[in-house]
Amino acid sequence: MMSLHRLAGQSAWSRRGTLLWVVVSVALSTLLMLSIERLRADARQSFRQAVSGTDLIIGPRTGSIELLLYTVFRLGAATNTISLRSVDKLAQHPSVAWVVPLSLGDSHRGFAVLGTRSNYFQHFHYGDRQALRCTEGRPFDEGAGGLFEATLGSEVAERLGYRIGQAITLQHGTGGALSTDHADKPFRVVGILAPTGTPVDRTVHVSLESLTAIHLDWMGGAPLPGLRIPADQVRKFNLVPEEVTAALVGLKNRSAVFNVQRQVAQSPDEALMAILPGVALDELWGILALGETALLGMSIMVALVSLVGLMAVVLAGLNERRRELAVLRAIGASPRHIALLVGLEGLWITLLGLGLGIILTGLLIAGLAPWSQTQHGISLQLWPPTPSQMVVLMGVMLAGLTASALPAWRAYRYALADGLSPTV
Repeated sequence: MMSLHRLAGQSAWSRRGTLLWVVVSVALSTLLMLSIERLRADARQSFRQAVSGTDLIIGPRTGSIELLLYTVFRLGAATNTISLRSVDKLAQHPSVAWVVPLSLGDSHRGFAVLGTRSNYFQHFHYGDRQALRCTEGRPFDEGAGGLFEATLGSEVAERLGYRIGQAITLQHGTGGALSTDHADKPFRVVGILAPTGTPVDRTVHVSLESLTAIHLDWMGGAPLPGLRIPADQVRKFNLVPEEVTAALVGLKNRSAVFNVQRQVAQSPDEALMAILPGVALDELWGILALGETALLGMSIMVALVSLVGLMAVVLAGLNERRRELAVLRAIGASPRHIALLVGLEGLWITLLGLGLGIILTGLLIAGLAPWSQTQHGISLQLWPPTPSQMVVLMGVMLAGLTASALPAWRAYRYALADGLSPTV
């Protein structure tokens, strides 16, 4: 068997100019399938790790996916708000352990600004219930004493080069061309959070009172003409907001989640809804499943084309190798050995293509991982391989063996006389 492997390798090497492109084709198809599977798996994992330990998300009656996207992932914009009075009322529910209100809508140089209370840093968790912590400084202080203090996500600080004590200016809205700066009320950076691999890294955190303060002289999304309240005068006003975007809720016992969800939906004060983050995330993946299936189908088609090319090249080579195979038969090789020889060549080509594809996939992931993390919050991992990637590799291997079976069967049927006296 070792001599057959060596002979198959030497035979393939003698035709390396032709077979090289088959190897490259198999490698590229392997790269495509492995990278799609890794991206799909890591995207799901990154989304799942964005929030943990939160039992319910409370917001206005919109769509559950929409509410999840703009409260957790900072994607899209809120179309409505809820009253802070309803949020505080919910906090008094006997089954509720904690409530964290969230206020979104402003930005800073393309990064979302989140207004919240200081208990956000205590109750918000990500990954495997990991708590937020500061690598530098501290979380902002709540109330009048902590007005105009900001705690930055790690990516905000890194990309913009901010340090503790530096002044920053928030923008009204999402930071488009028509956005207006709150330049008269700058914030001071008091803390920088440790990296989390979640949207928290791309968020500027301030207090709810701070957001109210910078909008005292605004109405309807625009500054009031002729009215300007200086930063040192805002403490004279009531800075407790009337409305917030949403709220995160933690329960004392998860068994009460559906009861609380139903009571929130039946609230007589205003139209509210409560969603379970995990259920909403499953709904999101259900919507994206068609796209995932289409991408996977395209990659499978590319792999099939590559393997059909492998079969065609080996079959075409058989017509040129009839004398070679006949000589092997003449010196004692059996038809089984001839079939194994041809099959082993296809196996070698498939293995080389797989190996090259794995190397290219590793290089691609290593190159794209920093960009994917900073731009989209998706943490791409080189290792360990996912179960779906292992299935892909085994599938390509089996398909390569299948593609080699027909040429091996044809070689098996070649007779000694047909090889020595080929028809011209």
